[in-house]
Amino acid sequence: MRRVLAGVLACVFAISANVSLAQDKPPLKLGGILDMSSLYADITGSGSETAAKMAAEDFGGTVLGRKIEIVVGDHLNKADLAANIARDMIDNQGVEMIFDVAASATALAAGEIAKARGKIIMFNGPGSIRLSNEACGPYTVHYVFDTFAQANVTGLAAVKSGLDTWFFLTADYAFGQDLEKDTSNVVVKSGGKVLGSVRHPINTSDFSSFLLQAQASKAKVIGLANAGGDTINAIKQGAEFGITKGGQKISPLLAFVTDIDSVGLETAQGLLLAEAFYWDLNDDTRAFTKRYMERTKRVPTSAQAGVYSSVTHYLQAVKAAGTTDATAVMKVMKETPINDMFAKNGRIREDGRMVHDMYLFEVKKPSESKGRWDDYKLLATVPGDQAFQPLSESRCPLVKK
Repeated sequence: MRRVLAGVLACVFAISANVSLAQDKPPLKLGGILDMSSLYADITGSGSETAAKMAAEDFGGTVLGRKIEIVVGDHLNKADLAANIARDMIDNQGVEMIFDVAASATALAAGEIAKARGKIIMFNGPGSIRLSNEACGPYTVHYVFDTFAQANVTGLAAVKSGLDTWFFLTADYAFGQDLEKDTSNVVVKSGGKVLGSVRHPINTSDFSSFLLQAQASKAKVIGLANAGGDTINAIKQGAEFGITKGGQKISPLLAFVTDIDSVGLETAQGLLLAEAFYWDLNDDTRAFTKRYMERTKRVPTSAQAGVYSSVTHYLQAVKAAGTTDATAVMKVMKETPINDMFAKNGRIREDGRMVHDMYLFEVKKPSESKGRWDDYKLLATVPGDQAFQPLSESRCPLVKK
């Protein structure tokens, strides 16, 4: 009897010790560097934070006996601030992985900090092709979209349909410049012509002088190489100038469903745009969106859906690797296909590009829409190996040629 009692007590003490050890383990911190208050707040912002928290909860809230904790910082769309937040997260807060980063200049700055410290950084909101080219790193993942894919999907379709002369309104920073360059290359290679371009300051409220130059060019397409609030303002003011009524088309080279919602279908109808995700694509996207909307009252953008997917993929890799060591986790992430509501048979290449299908949409007429957020008609699904830059053209030093 005493032996049995001693055995029971020993088991109780062992269980208590294990529980205590689990409780003593520090949390696994994942850091979102987001635009919470500037022109990309709708695209990423608090919605990206919600998506990351949903991913952590759906995973069970813990991994390797450590509680998963999501911490966020607002970079105010300033590159130096993004770098400082990344430095503080890694050096002082113990963050193991950074996600989103929400703009290209901020992403390039934060990426250098993560690279120097050997930490994984997963970009969801930024688009600059440089992130998987010159600025690539062994622990860098470019997850949702990039300027090459946006240009390839939208520009190619437009030129094929006869819209073969272009003028660009370009946000004057890394993302806008890359988007103009990549789209220009697609237009010219497809037999079209670029008649000119004009650079505008980021987060500007008055597009009148830029739109007048575009209108005077007589180009069939005015390509908006910008994003967020800049895209919304340019489309609205373009309508006020009667540009589309005059026969020119405005093509937002990066637009999200939240942008179309802000502009309204009356003004946005007929726009061609490329997206990596749409809430109403299939049963999986609709099921995720229903849960997401219960918390946010809005549908997720492709960047926000990408946050959920990338955080989940990271956590699965940590569990499989049995460690948070960046080299071991990246090895698993690159070896494991991504199959979820965001991507089917997605894969992370050696340059850090996550390759997946892209979609070409046309914005519905008001009469075609069944209600708010029912904004897109699917025109084409473009396989990832056709949408994204081929490895043979990569400028990433990690790619062996």
